[in-house]
Parts: sequence; structure tokens; C-alpha cells
Amino acid sequence: MQRSRKILNDPVYGFLNIPGGLIFDLIEHPYFQRLRRIKQTSLTHYVYPGALHTRFHHALGAFHLTRQAIEVLRSKDTDISEAEAEALSIAILLHDIGHGPFSHTLEHTLIQVHHEELSVLFMQKLNDEMGGRLSLAIQIFLDEYPKKFLHQLVSGQLDMDRMDYLNRDSFFTGVHEGVIGYDRIIKMLAVQDGELVVEEKGIYSVEKFLIARRLMYWQVYLHKTVLAAEQMLVQTLRRARDLVQQGQDLRASDSLLFFLYRTCTAADFIVERDLLLERFAELDDYDIMSALKSWMHASDPLLAYLSRCLIHRRLFRLELRNEPFEPEYIRYVCEQVEATGTFAPEMTDYLVFHGRETNSAYSTSKDEIKILHKDGRVLPMSATADYGIQSKIVTKYYLCYPKAGIIG
Repeated sequence: MQRSRKILNDPVYGFLNIPGGLIFDLIEHPYFQRLRRIKQTSLTHYVYPGALHTRFHHALGAFHLTRQAIEVLRSKDTDISEAEAEALSIAILLHDIGHGPFSHTLEHTLIQVHHEELSVLFMQKLNDEMGGRLSLAIQIFLDEYPKKFLHQLVSGQLDMDRMDYLNRDSFFTGVHEGVIGYDRIIKMLAVQDGELVVEEKGIYSVEKFLIARRLMYWQVYLHKTVLAAEQMLVQTLRRARDLVQQGQDLRASDSLLFFLYRTCTAADFIVERDLLLERFAELDDYDIMSALKSWMHASDPLLAYLSRCLIHRRLFRLELRNEPFEPEYIRYVCEQVEATGTFAPEMTDYLVFHGRETNSAYSTSKDEIKILHKDGRVLPMSATADYGIQSKIVTKYYLCYPKAGIIG
């Protein structure tokens, strides 16, 4: 007998309906429940204190919007079978199940695998556990199903993933520039020649969506203080890994130590899928924060210093520029840090670091948002908007180093 549906109260959308059966079983699975322990926006709460929502919140929100989109498309005579609707719902529900601690921040620090690759592996393992009932969902997720619009709802420039995270992150950070008319955009969705399109009268809502996404990236996701905190966490884990691989003992959870001792690649996860997925599924934000609290008292002064800075929010200064930093300036900053005499010169690499961040709110290179005009023509967004959509990739360069008052 199939379980009856459940109702959850979401602060963004109100009541969410969760059907019984397979979808409920997936939500109840430990792999999915783990998402409760992974923050959606990493260390953004160091700047916006309300940003404590999780990947669990986001996955359920994206699922909710997807169910709404299915209803809208069916009302416009789009053929979506019950099996396809369930598979699409599962694909969006599990799209982030491969995220590690603090989401994107440690993605290439603890392991050298993109979270989407891990999501596929988790789906395949769940599919094995559940007798092949996720096969269609995996096809849709991988864009291997003939109805392309189903995949576009999961992963595209106007997908339900982006629709939820912009709306949700704006809500929890209080940054109103991210507010989008998600309900109107969903009501304007249609399918033409097997692809997702937006009816012409929804074009201004789409333009607002693209502008909101660009503003949220530079005001929230790549805010310079958030970026400083995240890069400090990367350097802290890098130092911890270097120490354990040199034979030093560090206190941490078994799962965290497992990935500090081993550098796992995508190939490793394929060969040892079940072992590595089980280990990875035990990792969450709590492992990292618990380790940082312990490492504040580590015998290694650099690891202890970095950990204290993160726990007590003594964040480094981060400079952002539109052009790369001059090597002379980077050397000058390194010399200033070394002049304090607090750490040996060979440790400066962990204290002064630089890189770049890129973002493009909209890409015209592939899979553009398509606009369905009243005369039946379907044109790409870039050829339809009243004014130029910013499609170029914006690159900003950063240099991060301790403030004078927090080193020592």
C-alpha cells in the first residue's frame, strides 16, 4: 500500500505537497537526509547572518517548482506521462545529492570530483537499491531522454534549480535584488518542437531573472568577504592534508581523515563506487566545523591560527580587481606578512593567496532561452530582448592576506 502524501511548511512557498511511494522513500533515505547538514550557501552567513538554509531546503523547493511546471505544461497540452512526471521530479530532487561539505567551497579540495558526477553515482547506487526504478530519472538528468524539455527543467539557463536558489537565497540573505517572478515565469513556460520555451509576454520576467542572477553572484555568492572566508577554509584543509600526509596525527572524524589521507578522483569513485560513496555520504558541514574547533589547539601553529580565524571570524582582507595583480605587489604583500615574524617564510603560501572568479549571467554559446512569439516564431533570448543581455564572462581577480591586526 502506497503511503499517503505528506505536507511540509516551507518559509518561501508555504505548504509543499510530498507524494507517497518512491519520492517519499528517497526523501527519507540517509543520502538525502544528509543534505540537512550541508549549507546551501557555504560561509555566506559570515556576511548575511540569515543564510543558514540547507541543500535539503533547496532540493525540496526545486522539486515543488518542478511539480508546478509539470501542471502548467500539461494544461497547454504537453504530453507528460505519470512515469515521466515522477522521473523528472526525482531528477530535480536528487540533482544536488552529490554536494560535499559547504557545497561548492571544498569541491576540489577534499576530492577531485565535480558534484554533478557524484550526483549521478548516488542516483545509480539508489537505482540499484530500488530495483531500477530510477532509470528514467537518470536518463532525464543526463539528457539521454528524447524529450529534451524534461532535462531543460532540471539543467538549463531557466531551470527549476536556478529558479529556486535565487528566490530562496534572496529570502534568507535579505538581498532583495535577487527576488524574481518565478511564478509568472513558470506560468509562461511552454514546449515547442520538443524544447522548453517562454511565451513572449513573459520576456520581462526573464530579463529580471537574468539581472537578478548577475547581481546575486557579485553581491552574495562572490561577495569579497564571503570569498575570503571560503578561500581561508580551502587553505586550512590544504594545510591539514599536507600535515597528515607528512605523518602528523590530527583529530578529526574518520570520514574526514579518510579523504585527507586519500586524494580521490572521478576514476577512483567509479572503481570503488560503493566504498567511496558510503564514506562521502558520512561527510557534512559538522565534520569540518568539529575539526576546526579541534585544530584550534593543534601543535602546528599555522593550522591552529587558520582554524581560530575561521571559528572566531577573524577573516583575511581580500582585494578584488578587474585586472590580474602585479607580481611585484604580490611579493610586497608576502614580504609584509613575513616581516611580522609570526610564521616561517615557507608558510606564506598558505597565508597569501590569489586567484580569479568568473561569472556569466547568461550564455549565448549554447542552449539559449527560447522565446515563443505570438506569430509562432521561436527566437533566442539574445535576439528578442529590447536591450542587450549581458552575456560576456566577467572575470575578477582576488588577492587575500591577513589583516595587520589578526596575524600573530
